[in-house]
Amino acid sequence: MNSKLDSEYLWVEKYRPQRIEDTILPKHLSETFENIIKTGNIPNMLFTGTAGLGKTTVAKALCKTLDLDYIVINGSDEGRFIDTVRNRVKQFATTISLAGSGKPKVIIIDEADNTTPEVQLILRAVMEDVSSNCRFIFTCNFKNRITEPLHSRCSVYEFNTNKKDMTKLCANFFKRVNNIFEQEEIKFEKQDLINIILKHAPDWRRVLNEVQRRSVGGVLGGGNISNSASGETDLLLQYLKNKEFTKMRKWVANNIDADTSSIIRTIYDKMNTTLKPHSIPHVILILAEYQYKAAFVADIEINMVACLSQIMSEAEWL
Repeated sequence: MNSKLDSEYLWVEKYRPQRIEDTILPKHLSETFENIIKTGNIPNMLFTGTAGLGKTTVAKALCKTLDLDYIVINGSDEGRFIDTVRNRVKQFATTISLAGSGKPKVIIIDEADNTTPEVQLILRAVMEDVSSNCRFIFTCNFKNRITEPLHSRCSVYEFNTNKKDMTKLCANFFKRVNNIFEQEEIKFEKQDLINIILKHAPDWRRVLNEVQRRSVGGVLGGGNISNSASGETDLLLQYLKNKEFTKMRKWVANNIDADTSSIIRTIYDKMNTTLKPHSIPHVILILAEYQYKAAFVADIEINMVACLSQIMSEAEWL
């Protein structure tokens, strides 16, 4: 499917916010980007957080709101990335801006954490060469994979969401999807939509893809969405406590399409009420180890089962 068809068919593209005021963000981030818009001064920036939080959307929306020329380069395209940086970036940086004199151009490096340290070294040199008229916005899921020289040249913005912000963000996204359903003439039950949002939040891209997938035929299908993510994880914790490996493995197989970092985070949040105090530090180390490995493994299901198996065998439960 080409990009034109993507923008016409895929809701994540068709309804992607074009302006900062249309994005759904925690208050502190919204205020920060609004201040940047007011001053018109855009720094080099690093957007970090788990998948689907809107990092790339915000980068594009900033450029559109400030009426800046920009290009997007995907850091995952490792094979051609170096040539792209050396040729396309320099060509873009040296041509006259269509947005007007005095305004910087912006180069968005998407999924920058998928680039190697050697490539990031080249990026650092390019940033210095074009600093007079270009700014860079890097997006990444894992900021620890961005080298210190790039870190030090950017203002870092965390997109991960805490519990305090989550309720309001989910409510705002419910309104967003409700408006989309009106435009697409989709019939739905309120609770079905709430359940999908609670299951996949804060991965808003995943939520929108899921509701589109379930809306074929003009009606939001309920299917197996009656349980919230929290309830499903409670069931998983029960399997771990009872050392029910087969049930745990089946649970992972049925839920691994969710972002594994959200599963790990939910387990982390529930440790104080499920684990004996002396087990908590050890389980935190286990979670951190396997969350890091998730960025490199070939099979995320096996990695998740290995993580849970170690917790099952070594943790002591209340």
